[in-house]
Amino acid sequence: MSEEPAPRRRQARGERRITQLLQAAASVFCRTGYSAASTNAIAREAQVSPGTLYQYFPNKEAIAVELGGRLLQQMRETHGLAFDAANLDLPLPELVDAVLEPVIDFNCRNPAFLALMHGSGDIPGRIAEEHDAVHASMLGRIADVIGKFVPSLPADDRGRVADMTLGIVKAGLDLVLAAPEGPAREATVAELKKAVVRYLAPLLEPDPDAPARLTTTPSS
Repeated sequence: MSEEPAPRRRQARGERRITQLLQAAASVFCRTGYSAASTNAIAREAQVSPGTLYQYFPNKEAIAVELGGRLLQQMRETHGLAFDAANLDLPLPELVDAVLEPVIDFNCRNPAFLALMHGSGDIPGRIAEEHDAVHASMLGRIADVIGKFVPSLPADDRGRVADMTLGIVKAGLDLVLAAPEGPAREATVAELKKAVVRYLAPLLEPDPDAPARLTTTPSS
């Protein structure tokens, strides 16, 4: 059997080194935030020299762009699982569980996502733009779900409810990630799901005798 070609072996080693550096960057971003992070700190975390790091990434921004791009792609795949068509026929509590579970799991496995995307206002513009696109897609999917439950609800109201729902989820995710793994985190996850259900239930599971429309302005 012939040996593996040298270029392929070098490519595999290079990819392993990039993965090592990105994992180190994720740890540093979680610990210090993007703004305070440095390439020297990332190199120390990866247990390599700064010179080795610079063979793969010219600066901190390039590392953030690569890490953010990979995380955003994983998040897009997570959204696909969360909003699977089969989930949309579930009752509200089961629907919330089916949608939130993969999203919560992703964020627990990748705490650098929130640290990088929401931790500061100076993340690289390319990543900020891609994140905004993912955020808009998420809002659109939530609004579509609301429209499925309450077709008579005006589009502006759907968007407003979707925005508030996503805001509740984001705030809850911060508490979930701050909770120790184990029973405390599981209890926090349960509270987050409960909060989302209680917010949406009056709208998506209305009194059959009440009009299926959200009132957004006080009556005169």
